[in-house]
Amino acid sequence: MKRLAPLLAAAGLIASTVPLLTATQVSAASAPEYLSQKPSWHRCSPDQPASYECATLKVPLDYRRPQGTTIDLAISRVKSENPAKRHGVMLLNPGGPGGPGLDLPLAMGEMMSKDVRDQYDLIGFDPRGVGSSSPITCGLTDAEQNFDRPYRPETFSSDVTWARTVADKCRENAGSVLPHITTRNTARDMDTIRAVLGERKVSYLGYSYGTYLGAVYSQMFPERTDRFVLDSGVDPKMIWRGMIQVWATEAEPAFARWTGWAAERSAEYGLGDTPKAVSDTFWALVARADKEPIDFEGQKINGDLIRSARGVFFYPAQATPLVVALKAAAEGKPQPAGPDTAELKRLLTGDRAAAPASDNGTAVFWSVVCGDTGSWPLYAEQYERDAAKDKIKYPLYGDFASNIKPCAFWDRPVESATPMNKKANVLTVQNEWDSQTPLSSGQGMHRALKGSRMVLVAGGEGHGVYMTDPTSCADAQVNTYLTTGRLPAEDVTCQTGPAAAERSDSATPSKPAKPSKPLPIPSGPGRF
Repeated sequence: MKRLAPLLAAAGLIASTVPLLTATQVSAASAPEYLSQKPSWHRCSPDQPASYECATLKVPLDYRRPQGTTIDLAISRVKSENPAKRHGVMLLNPGGPGGPGLDLPLAMGEMMSKDVRDQYDLIGFDPRGVGSSSPITCGLTDAEQNFDRPYRPETFSSDVTWARTVADKCRENAGSVLPHITTRNTARDMDTIRAVLGERKVSYLGYSYGTYLGAVYSQMFPERTDRFVLDSGVDPKMIWRGMIQVWATEAEPAFARWTGWAAERSAEYGLGDTPKAVSDTFWALVARADKEPIDFEGQKINGDLIRSARGVFFYPAQATPLVVALKAAAEGKPQPAGPDTAELKRLLTGDRAAAPASDNGTAVFWSVVCGDTGSWPLYAEQYERDAAKDKIKYPLYGDFASNIKPCAFWDRPVESATPMNKKANVLTVQNEWDSQTPLSSGQGMHRALKGSRMVLVAGGEGHGVYMTDPTSCADAQVNTYLTTGRLPAEDVTCQTGPAAAERSDSATPSKPAKPSKPLPIPSGPGRF
């Protein structure tokens, strides 16, 4: 690999600079054919607005071989309705890795302010390997797709078998494509979209994993980076094992915050009148469920499943009724009046029960997180040591996060991870209490991107900020940046009114208001 490094670096440089010219500026003799193609726009669907147009581009599977094998890249657009105010194009990404983005121009266009909307043609795309963009599969079963695996000495060998099986099945079913399903190649695809649309620069709005994709683009193509909003940030220094492990480290302060919240409402919920008492109640419930699973809405719930719902503790108003309901079920008591029990079950189990049979999203997830970086440990023994240690250090989720993953058996990456060493005048946005990309992660991205500014919503709960809460204090800052191109003079910390948990006239505290059509931001295990 050391001998190959200079060659790969040179190939990467050439590949990253090929799409410099717009399609109208190059000739077939001087540039690869994929840069000369013209999108053939058509109505996406008869039951969708005529303004929502789709097209398919051909892009190189391997940008080091631009004349070689190509794959499909599905793109979409909704054009600005005010050409006089049009600034350019804005690419959109919902997160993932593995999240489709083809329908984002419709979903987001309806929620953007008119001042922002007038300035951009909104461009959606399914990233390579996803959805309508030459989708890949590993042929995984539903059980094989679930990576929430607690560490226990007696089951670790089966965890190793699972991780190896996933890697082997991915290699068997998509081995020729997997090495090229990476963030760097998706960034190159974005620049190909820019080139064939005839734009000198692109603007961008990316959520969650989309923040890392946007950051990588800003480093690979800094001269073509226009107005970039990176919402709910991934720390580039933590890709990707560290980003899974941060779910464990940051769940602990969220859990402590929850115990205080529930203790203040002990008369209502009865979980304990001090944070320690609430914590003791919770861990007694976990121990009880480990000995004898709790029958909850027809499903057997053990202690590991309760711990795997670590994300819910970032939302005290949701976590508390869930723990109350589980406690009642464990004691054989009727469910307390209040939140719908089906919703409580969803909070506990995530979206696993409703997940589609397709493993496309999971296949892309592992392709990216394993193929972006060579920093994954290669020996099962290290995962076992880390999982055993972190189960004690971060009892809620530490062993899940550090347990073995398929990346231990993945082929080594074709390229190194992207260094963050170029100035990036981008805007980062972050909620203080985000379960998927926690505050420490968002701050890490802000630090990594020199020249960036951060808008932090103090007390903000939830994954995704801009346009996810109509009352968010961050929206005005983002709108100003997108309409003027001017970053705030310094970082901004704002507060969105009273904390969401306090805005309630009923016995059950309300959640933040959500748009009528929620943004398709992936969340839950396996999605950033």
